Amino acid sequence: MQIQFQHPPLTVFESALFRTTSTVIETPELILVVDPNCLPREIEFIQRHVQQIRGDRPVFLLFTHSDWDHIIGYRAFDGAQVIAAQAFADNPSPGKSLDDIRRFDDEYYIRRPYPIEYPRVDKVIHSDGQTLEFGDTRLVFYLAPGHTADGLFTVVEPYGIWLAGDYLSNMEFPFVYHSFSEYLHTLSTATDLLQNHAIRLLVPGHGDVTTDKSTMQSRIDESEQYLRRVVRAASNDNAFDEEFFNRFPFPLMLQKYHRENLELARRETGQG
Repeated sequence: MQIQFQHPPLTVFESALFRTTSTVIETPELILVVDPNCLPREIEFIQRHVQQIRGDRPVFLLFTHSDWDHIIGYRAFDGAQVIAAQAFADNPSPGKSLDDIRRFDDEYYIRRPYPIEYPRVDKVIHSDGQTLEFGDTRLVFYLAPGHTADGLFTVVEPYGIWLAGDYLSNMEFPFVYHSFSEYLHTLSTATDLLQNHAIRLLVPGHGDVTTDKSTMQSRIDESEQYLRRVVRAASNDNAFDEEFFNRFPFPLMLQKYHRENLELARRETGQG
């Protein structure tokens, strides 16, 4: 586990796996832990950090969505209150994420000092613009379906921190597990969010944080361009050239997810 970025009030941790981020935000009123992951020693590192800075403040766990690699550290923070989207709380197939965790741990003989469970949500987010206020700390939420059905954007004010989950990564194009049309709508939400909040820092679920607003908008635009190109390719059976994948650090792995995106786009457009 390494620290990718640290500047008051937050620390962004980065797993060795998939460059997955975990974020800890420390305000006078609370400690917010976002998607703690992934290997046991990495989660223990985050635990120790939280213990060192907590004092008598309450700890909240925020889950940006229900993919296995984002919920895997849930029971390592017993006593914390959980924040997540309504669709996360109502997930009709929570066993899939748990099976994915067990399959991963079995494959690599990983033992964890806590049980694997699907998070029980204490504070349910059901609408865009919904807020939770703790003194001067204000959490503003926006539903973000598309990658999964239960994605959630969170803006932490007055610090201008945008927690984006598995959107707007510089490491990968959009992975669409749920819906192309909803993903495009979420990108529109992202543009509105960027315009309507004084955003100073974007934290994606994988890859590098950025403090540059033009870079944030470029990531939104590039994601939209990719999705629209995939939909056209699904309709016209056009291939993506090798050069497209070589823009990314790990092109071989990404081709698998691109094929899955094409299959979903064909189903959504009636081509499959």
